[in-house]
Formats: sequence, C-alpha cells, structure tokens
Amino acid sequence: MKEMVQLFFTFLKIGIFTFGGGYAMIALLRDEFVTKKKWIDHDTFIDMVAISESTPGPIAVNSATYIGYQTAGGWGAFVATVAVCIPSFSIIYVISLYFDRFLELTYVGYALEGIQACVVYLIFSAAVRMTKEVCHTLFHKMIVILVFAAMLLFSLLSVSFSAVFYIGICGLAGVAQYLAGSVCKRRSEK
Repeated sequence: MKEMVQLFFTFLKIGIFTFGGGYAMIALLRDEFVTKKKWIDHDTFIDMVAISESTPGPIAVNSATYIGYQTAGGWGAFVATVAVCIPSFSIIYVISLYFDRFLELTYVGYALEGIQACVVYLIFSAAVRMTKEVCHTLFHKMIVILVFAAMLLFSLLSVSFSAVFYIGICGLAGVAQYLAGSVCKRRSEK
C-alpha cells in the first residue's frame, strides 16, 4: 500500500511539473525512477521509452502505465496512469471554463512563450542523454546518424515524412540485425 501511495504522488508531481507532453517528461522520469528511487534500471527505462513511443496513445500515459506495472503490477499501472492524468485534466478543465478570457491575458501569452523554450530544452537534453547511453555499437551509432540526417534533409526540403516511418524503419533494422546475428551465431556453432 505504501508503494502505491508513493507511486501515486510521484506521478502526480511529474504530471503537475511537466509541460510539453511526454517527450519533455522523459528526463524527469529517468531522474526520478532510475537515478533517485532506483525502481527500474537503465535498460528497463530504455525499453519503456521505446514501447511508450511505439504504442498508441500519449507517451506520458504509456510511460506511467509501463512504470506503474513494472513497479507494482496491474494496480500500479492503474494508479500511475490516473495520477499522471489528473493534473492535465484539471488544468484543461479550468482553462476550458474561461478559455476566451484566459487567452486575452498578456502575461499568459508571455508565460506560454517561455514554457515553449523550456520544453525545447527538455526534449533536446533528454535526446542527447539517451543517445549517449544507447549508442554502444557501430550499428546503433549508424542508426542515430542516419535518422538525424534523414530528419534534417526532409525538414530542409519540406518533405512530409511521418515519425512513424522512422520508428518502423529503425525497428526493421533492429530485427534484421538480430536475425543476422542469430544466423552468424548458428554458423559459428557448427
């Protein structure tokens, strides 16, 4: 029961202080669950990020569900998911009541512009940190470089290419590498 309460309040805190969605939340999740609480290890965290990005739904909700399940089973998944959703739901509900008046406030516009800059930094720092931790082999480094180059090229040429395709292509490359490694291993055993 103590673990459930701690899980609830931890995700409630993360939900309150995370602006910019799930990508901005990744750095906070890593610091909280891998570094401070040590509820999951680094490899499990990387798996969580990959699964949260590739499954349908918001990354924040998928991450909360995954970490909740890893730490406390089905009820942990439920508690973490509800906790991370409460702040966003509450804030959006209050804003919807006064939406027109809210947008007219000058300071609200300034605050949102400041938050945008912070979100860009959070996403960038999480990406840099994860790249350093994941890129152990030449294959991983090549994937990161190729995806970055493709994203940059498509952005400069204004080509519409969905992030889903990047994820799918990298997933297929990972499966191909795994299968190639399995074939080589079987050959060396013979």
